[in-house]
Amino acid sequence: MRSLKYVVYREGKYFVSQCLNVDVSSFGKNIDEAVINLKDAVELYLKDDLTNDLYHEVGDALIGEAIVNA
Repeated sequence: MRSLKYVVYREGKYFVSQCLNVDVSSFGKNIDEAVINLKDAVELYLKDDLTNDLYHEVGDALIGEAIVNA
């Protein structure tokens, strides 16, 4: 078993869930569905990772929002 850190945000009428441990994301009609779909996607992504090169531990995470002049 591995611990996952993720962020969920709204994009249009869907909720997007993005894993911070691996480069995988998913979505759903609500937050719970987005997280469940993300777990399934990460399990499939890591299924054949025999070397554990794709997964990396994430410690404390801070999710923030900022405005930049670009």
